[in-house]
Amino acid sequence: MVTDDAYGSEQEIVTLKPSTIRWIFGTFAGWMNLMACFIFLGFLSIFCVWLRNICTKFIITNQRVKLETGIIFRRIDEVELYRIKDVKVDYSLLNQAFNIGTITLRSSDPTTRDHALTIPYVFDARKVRETLRNAIEQSRRRRGVREVDIEPMTYVV
Repeated sequence: MVTDDAYGSEQEIVTLKPSTIRWIFGTFAGWMNLMACFIFLGFLSIFCVWLRNICTKFIITNQRVKLETGIIFRRIDEVELYRIKDVKVDYSLLNQAFNIGTITLRSSDPTTRDHALTIPYVFDARKVRETLRNAIEQSRRRRGVREVDIEPMTYVV
């Protein structure tokens, strides 16, 4: 921008704008605001997990495993104990430190045949797995059911 006045023509040397990125990383106030954002997002994330966890219930009876989920729209899944084919427990290193694990159930039930039923963040998961295993065996004995795996036939052409 050039203008004329009594001291000669005015010429623009440089145009400056404040930098938000440099303010965030270059000032104490910027770092505090950045930390507040992470803390807020962290609290928001923890709140969402907490809400999902209080709205999820796994009930293991002597006949079945029930899974109730949902906040607004509820869903109930059930698997008969005698249909459970495999019980698996997974741990990460951090899970082991806090004695929690994820229990995965595979069954021959038509509704869960293609996907496993997962029970996450179970305290003392090894003990729960053994309790579940014993309940499965008792349920099979009561019903007189045995698990038989049949391999699919392969056809040679």
